[in-house]
Amino acid sequence: MARKELSPDQQEELLAKLQTRFEKNMHRHEGIEWSKVQAKLEENPEKLWSLFQMEETGGEPDVAVLEPQEEVYFFYDFSAETPKGRRSLCYDREAWEARKKFKPENTVMDMAAEMGIEVLTEDEYRELHKFGAFDKKTSTWVKTPERIREHGGAIFCDYRYGQVFTYHNGADSYYASRAFRGKLEV
Repeated sequence: MARKELSPDQQEELLAKLQTRFEKNMHRHEGIEWSKVQAKLEENPEKLWSLFQMEETGGEPDVAVLEPQEEVYFFYDFSAETPKGRRSLCYDREAWEARKKFKPENTVMDMAAEMGIEVLTEDEYRELHKFGAFDKKTSTWVKTPERIREHGGAIFCDYRYGQVFTYHNGADSYYASRAFRGKLEV
């Protein structure tokens, strides 16, 4: 397995980008100092690699405080629309294998695992909207409860008419306007 580490130049560029976004959006993480976040990231190069994956796929990750915790920081995808580099994916491997034809390249759950991040839950997706309106034109797969997956379904959310809506689809479906948002604990 390849090492999940960035080159020094990639690390420097990513940290600068993350710091700029952090400083432009202080309302997402009041009371948190960038220097502490950066120190924690530098101690965990695999977390930097995951953040690089989030950034490269269009997620625009930033620290947000949904539930305050000491010395633990959570990065979430803050792109206005669902990340472009994670679209056209069915929900999970089981759904992918059930498709008879026109299989997508990957699945939400597999890609998130490869990136080292977690798919947002419905509650986390709703909480994210305290910081703005996301997915006004797209939709986002969210972590689906097992009782729904057992019936072949999966859930997704979007933001329309000033509020978050939750819907269902077959887990094997995929759309050019649907991806997933993730979170990373550091």
